[in-house]
Amino acid sequence: MATNNAETAQPPGSADDDRLVGSNRMSRLLVRPEMGAVVGAAVIWLYFAIVAGDTGFLTPGGTASYLEVSAQLGILAVAVSLLMIGGEFDLSIGSVIGASGMILALLTVEYGWNIWPAIVVAMAASVGIGFINGVLVLRTGLPSFIITLAMLFIVRGLTIAVTRLITGRTQIGGMRDVAGYDLAQKVFGSRIEIGSTGFPISIAWWFGLIAAATWLLLRTSFGNWIFGVGGNEQAARNLGVPVFRVKVTLFILTALAGCLVAIIQVIGSTGADVLRGQQQEFYAIIAVVIGGTLLTGGYGSAIGAALGALIFGMVRQGIVYAGVDADWFQVFLGGMLLIAVLINRFVRNRAMESRR
Repeated sequence: MATNNAETAQPPGSADDDRLVGSNRMSRLLVRPEMGAVVGAAVIWLYFAIVAGDTGFLTPGGTASYLEVSAQLGILAVAVSLLMIGGEFDLSIGSVIGASGMILALLTVEYGWNIWPAIVVAMAASVGIGFINGVLVLRTGLPSFIITLAMLFIVRGLTIAVTRLITGRTQIGGMRDVAGYDLAQKVFGSRIEIGSTGFPISIAWWFGLIAAATWLLLRTSFGNWIFGVGGNEQAARNLGVPVFRVKVTLFILTALAGCLVAIIQVIGSTGADVLRGQQQEFYAIIAVVIGGTLLTGGYGSAIGAALGALIFGMVRQGIVYAGVDADWFQVFLGGMLLIAVLINRFVRNRAMESRR
């Protein structure tokens, strides 16, 4: 009998060790950047499922509506999250949307270009804006907030002035009749049928970018460089990280994300407006912060930014289905931002404590 007891008895302290391992796993999970957004998204979905479930929020059409809103913001937010993890901001991204869309419309509708070369020119212009932003930030030493705010006004003003000079107005339609539109519409403006509901292809673009950005951050040397330059730029430079190349690339990627959103909007609505993209830079930053990225850089995730955009879309459409006055949307958004910043500070402190 004593032998059997000896065989089945656990080593001293093994139960405590198991609890310690479980506690460590839970601690690591809680300090993940996106955990606050996961909880927030679940709570918001549950709230609207209860208050607006019988008015369309839970239907496939309702799901498609808030995913469509989330997708366009989410494309921006994923790129902005990489830039903010790298320790910088881009306030010009909204004006890039308006400028890229207008370049596309002017070249095709006014000058008769095929839509595909026009898309290439719009992308090249966006790359140029992102490159200028990055070079100015790094060469002047001025905060990216100031540089890109100035670029916002420059690009927006040029877009309005040039468009009025050429057309005498600020809106251009007729994209449906330009050469190459049908193929472009399939790539950027079609819908994927699931059952009897059409889900915009922009959602697929969004999911693809989430996967690519997550892989970049977690599985590549470039991703390590992003975290490094955002956490401590001088230390990263001392370790041989090409800080200039990393940050300029991030500014370019952010501008290209704005161009992609512009293409989706222009092809989807068959027209362009110089004022498109207004305030999108702020919404993107809010989504990224709600998703757990620190304003100080060096910490965050693309998945968290995507969840922040999902929260934005659910609230934007959920209040419509719930019959709530849309004016309350900005009140809620501001409250979510404040709560997210407080949570992020708490998580940051926990993360720093766990590393000691």
